[in-house]
Amino acid sequence: MSEMYAHLNVKILEKEYQVACPASERAALLDSAELLNKRMREIRDSGKVVGLDRIAVMAALNMANDMLQAQAKGKALENLLGDRIRQLSNRVDSVLTTTQQLDL
Repeated sequence: MSEMYAHLNVKILEKEYQVACPASERAALLDSAELLNKRMREIRDSGKVVGLDRIAVMAALNMANDMLQAQAKGKALENLLGDRIRQLSNRVDSVLTTTQQLDL
């Protein structure tokens, strides 16, 4: 069975775009468009970049950089948690081994 699609109009830098997405992702698409519009406005308002295409590229680069940094932080946290879980598991194993030896 095919998934229902939502057709939305989003406004980015006073220009309207019609996009379609799975209905279940409608809210995420609207949030994404809002974030992109905000980032592009910030770049435009800084006055350092001129032209819609250049503003869009700079916004995309900034957002891609943010995503890569978040992924790196997530990976570091995952490694840290993995190490901590291994430490706790070793402690539990050690306590269980000691308890088993005392029972004998």
